[in-house]
Amino acid sequence: MKGLFNYRELILASILLVGIAAIGAYQPAFLRWGNISDMLTETSVLFMMALAQMVVILTRGIDLSVAANLALSGMLAALVSQYYPEIPLVLMILTGVVCGLILGLFNGLLIAFLGIPPIVMTLGTLAIFRGLIIIIAGGDQVNASEMGAAFQAFPKQIFLGLASPVWIAIAVSLLFWIFLNYTRAGRGLYAVGGNPVAARYCGIDQRRQELLAYVISGAVAGLCGYLWVARYGVAYSEIASGYELTVIAACVIGGVSIGGGVGSVAGTLLGALFLGIVMTALPVLQISPFWQMAISGAVILAAVVINARAERRPDKLILPEARRLRRV
Repeated sequence: MKGLFNYRELILASILLVGIAAIGAYQPAFLRWGNISDMLTETSVLFMMALAQMVVILTRGIDLSVAANLALSGMLAALVSQYYPEIPLVLMILTGVVCGLILGLFNGLLIAFLGIPPIVMTLGTLAIFRGLIIIIAGGDQVNASEMGAAFQAFPKQIFLGLASPVWIAIAVSLLFWIFLNYTRAGRGLYAVGGNPVAARYCGIDQRRQELLAYVISGAVAGLCGYLWVARYGVAYSEIASGYELTVIAACVIGGVSIGGGVGSVAGTLLGALFLGIVMTALPVLQISPFWQMAISGAVILAAVVINARAERRPDKLILPEARRLRRV
């Protein structure tokens, strides 16, 4: 049994396939391409946000402000579309990305260079970012009728049967996979989280790696802010409220260790897909919303237990060896 836990992605993928087959047997409409495409579109933001959160967790950090970052970045992008509808779409998207990057930079600077605990820092900025949305928008919301047509049209475009957010998520996933596996900075994130002392002796700057992680997290949250607001056609202070917990859950289910240094792109995507299927399937199975929350919580708890079991290492017995050496 112990060996099976070395293949968590394979186990999770098998569970997903069995679950999809079971749901499809009970409700064949679930397996229709239209439903699957919609599910992937709805989960595309979670894919990207979970990957960004994974990068932070690899460094033994956590970013509780990602959903608030998404909301603030999305609001700024919507305001640009509202007041300057004639500017190119790419500039509207960049507004969200740059805003998210700056917010992530703010988190990273204070965590990396002032030593503020990540959970305390990002819990504070969560409230700050939400408050800034109210201040910037004057307490109002931006509705679909006030946004530009091109601003809203892009996330709804279909190519080869999939909406543009899904293709963006695929591109972002490939970039993360290349970055984490084939670049020095990406491998440095694993080193810092796995053994900070050894990483320091190897010449890896822990503060720069932590800063990089939060900047990446912020930039991805900014991109997702635009996609969220443009797709749903509304921007206000409470969008994606509590979504940071779903993002963290996707990472945990995908095998990312809260202790840092362990995680993969494939596992994180599978964890996000698992949650996406659960959130899509439970209403299809006509399960009460109250039970939906309980079932989701139970799934997350089970994933934490499995990860804890997988990461457990037997302690080394050094005293008998020491006695043997003394006798020699």
